[in-house]
Amino acid sequence: MVYHRRDSDPLDFLPLTPVAFEILLSLAEGDQHGYSIMRAVEQRTGGAIEVHAGTLYRAINRLLSQGLVVEIDERPAPEFDDERRRYYHVTPLGLDVLSAEARRLESQVLAARARRLLPSRRGEG
Repeated sequence: MVYHRRDSDPLDFLPLTPVAFEILLSLAEGDQHGYSIMRAVEQRTGGAIEVHAGTLYRAINRLLSQGLVVEIDERPAPEFDDERRRYYHVTPLGLDVLSAEARRLESQVLAARARRLLPSRRGEG
């Protein structure tokens, strides 16, 4: 496994896969377990991105090995939780990578708008 220090360059991790981006985006809202991440992605994307368990856990394992997320032992409400669930937390490096990827994607969207492939914001053009 390769672990990256906090001072690693976030650009070295780009581009993220759509699934990795969605996982980090979900974890940016707070610590979650796998099933919760799957539901959050489906809700946020209106079902456009459906993450299956195998895909999710392969991506999480890759993010763990890169040091972008960590598994945590703490449970939000242990008395109501299944002890088999694993919870994940985005690291500071993971947040930096997520921000860098969001900026990269924004740049691509702006380029598409400049070529009139997408409507501009607020319905202009």
